[in-house]
Amino acid sequence: MKKVCLIISTLTITFSMMAQPVMKLSQTEHNFGKFKEEAGRQTHEFLVTNSGTSPLVIQNIVASCGCTTPEWTKQPIPPGGKGVITAIYDPQNRPGAFNKTLSVYTNSKPEVVVLSIKGEVIPREKTMEELYIFPVGSIRFESNHLAFTNVKKTEKKIRVMQVINPSKEPVKIEFESLPAHLTLKANPETLKPGQKGIIEGTYDATKNDSWGNVSDMVKVKLNGVTQQNVFYYISANLVEDFSSLSKADLESAPVFKLASTTVDLGKIPGSTEKEVEFRFTNAGKRDLVIRHVRSTCGCTAVQQGTQGMGIKPGQSSSIKAKFNSGSYKGRVTKAIYVYTNDPKNSEVVLMLNADVEQTAQK
Repeated sequence: MKKVCLIISTLTITFSMMAQPVMKLSQTEHNFGKFKEEAGRQTHEFLVTNSGTSPLVIQNIVASCGCTTPEWTKQPIPPGGKGVITAIYDPQNRPGAFNKTLSVYTNSKPEVVVLSIKGEVIPREKTMEELYIFPVGSIRFESNHLAFTNVKKTEKKIRVMQVINPSKEPVKIEFESLPAHLTLKANPETLKPGQKGIIEGTYDATKNDSWGNVSDMVKVKLNGVTQQNVFYYISANLVEDFSSLSKADLESAPVFKLASTTVDLGKIPGSTEKEVEFRFTNAGKRDLVIRHVRSTCGCTAVQQGTQGMGIKPGQSSSIKAKFNSGSYKGRVTKAIYVYTNDPKNSEVVLMLNADVEQTAQK
């Protein structure tokens, strides 16, 4: 009797090991070809057949990006049964060629099968409102922000932006409240109805004593009338010009060496002022100059004692600041930006951390 039971048990185990689902796909790749963006979502079905001897379960499908949505047969597919995996691609605001994948997880072997879809989206023609997103009076600008990015302190840099007059009347464009380092002009100065033009900006960094990220706001005048509550933003990152330095100059340059770039105040109560200090040494061969020091918020006051000073080779000094915990609560992180004449460390970020504990009011 024991021998019979053993045989039955062995047969049962063997049968269960042989009973496996097998997923067969009609294809693993699909090419949508070229299609227009305005055609909308594109759909393709991958047909699934279970050629195994036990139910096939598609457990999950993970797309490689949010632009692709998978759908699939959720019920177990019996032996010999069929199911479907649907790939849906959304081309909105995604012009150009694409190649995406769907990772299919099942209870068969292999457990993961990768499907792929590809194609090319022909971009739709954008509307005037999409091309010129910033309306000012009767005209529209490409943006309300003219970014000059990095500007060397020795240079003048030019940037342009598109503008259009969609109205039925001519419009003269001018700017006011311009700082000395900035000029803005429209070309042409007066736009005819339906005419396009450019705003040309010139940034003269030699006339700005600031360093690092700076910004200005100017007002727009149309046909001699200042537009109320409308500002045009200009930004730049003013950096040291090291382009003329020779190899010998670089080897003998100053070196801004900090003892640490981070200070942690630990736990401090609210509405408390704490002084922090960042020690540094000039490890180079020429005088180190701290061009500018700035903080990212009014809660951190930087003492400008070292700004503009020449730190001799081998000499040490410090950058001091005061942090006011005010109404902050929990972990607080603030940054202090330091600009120097060290070619390898011309912009350094110092970090100040604190855990602020507010006292419960009675």
